[in-house]
Amino acid sequence: MKTQSPKRVAILGSTGSVGMNTLKVIEAHPKEFTVVGLAAFSNVERLSEQARLFGPKAVAIGEKQRFPELKSKIAGKVPTLLAGEEGVTELAAMEGADIVVVAITGAAALKPTLAAVAQGRRIGLANKETLVMAGELVLEKVSRHKATLLPIDSEHSAIFQCLQGNSNGEIRRILLTSSGGPLRDVPLERFGRLTKAQIMNHPRWKMGPKITVDSATMMNKGLEVIEARWLFRIPVEKIEVLVHPEAVVHSLVEFVDGSILAQLGVTDMRIPIQYALSYPKRLPSSLPSLNLVQWKHLTFEPPNKKKFPCVGLGYQAALLGGTVPAVLNAANEACVRAFLEDQLAFPRIPGLIEKTLRSHRLVAKPTLAEILEADAWAHEEIRCRMKRLRP
Repeated sequence: MKTQSPKRVAILGSTGSVGMNTLKVIEAHPKEFTVVGLAAFSNVERLSEQARLFGPKAVAIGEKQRFPELKSKIAGKVPTLLAGEEGVTELAAMEGADIVVVAITGAAALKPTLAAVAQGRRIGLANKETLVMAGELVLEKVSRHKATLLPIDSEHSAIFQCLQGNSNGEIRRILLTSSGGPLRDVPLERFGRLTKAQIMNHPRWKMGPKITVDSATMMNKGLEVIEARWLFRIPVEKIEVLVHPEAVVHSLVEFVDGSILAQLGVTDMRIPIQYALSYPKRLPSSLPSLNLVQWKHLTFEPPNKKKFPCVGLGYQAALLGGTVPAVLNAANEACVRAFLEDQLAFPRIPGLIEKTLRSHRLVAKPTLAEILEADAWAHEEIRCRMKRLRP
């Protein structure tokens, strides 16, 4: 009997948390997967080490000025070295990749994702912003090019798993869970006195700085509502956010007959990553089983939208559609970057985003150029509004 060749995987964002966990999954299943491409933004040390360990055919660095350093470390060891946004996009569309894992943070993932879609690839999507900015456009291209889009976010993977064998028309509602983030038990009046370290201390997940701040504001759930709306082709009104601090139930789906299916598991990103790579098969994992006896109580509560207005902003943008979600995403990116660079106080993030949304002129059926224009406009709008803020 002829043995099946390993699936060839390209990873965009290989030096981040999701990228490194993807490499762990591949390393655990060498007969199932092999690495053909790696891309990162600026971490040359880690990227070059990954290239030496996994022997890809192509490596790309997003930050062009780091290219000479990368070249000096792995020239001659990797056939193709690429640089800049165009280099990452070229790697996403590289010949010979079966699966492209998109683990780039922010709007920078949009063009590479579209490039992979145009090649008809299977895409493991760990980036919310792609579908937030351009969900309708991306899905139209997925259909046209017969590509496959599979979620890697733990919540969306959970929903995807619950939907196996069921149709979207049978859904009564999707229950999108949230741990509540690091500030769930912190009173709103204390937000202005918190240190950056306290805001960045997530109780359940170890993630990159941007998504950790999004968890603290709960903007991550606002973005995930929009993402779910496109991934599962479901009206926004059927998506509910549910705070579940134990992070054992990763999301739930209620069907029209009243049945609710939930996906549970230990808190580890390798589970949704592996499922996206192996689907429709399930492969063995060395992760420990979930100890249900240990969890004597699982609690659920609605999000406090007064304390975390970014959840409501996500719903608002999802309902308005057009270019509004792209503006929401860009305004949030700009605010989070300013906070991380100590240029913006944490409590000011939601208000600045809301004012930017109010100032935007909606384009109902945007082209890619109009989406990117809205993204650029929102970044500039935040910059101008920050200049006018009192110190």
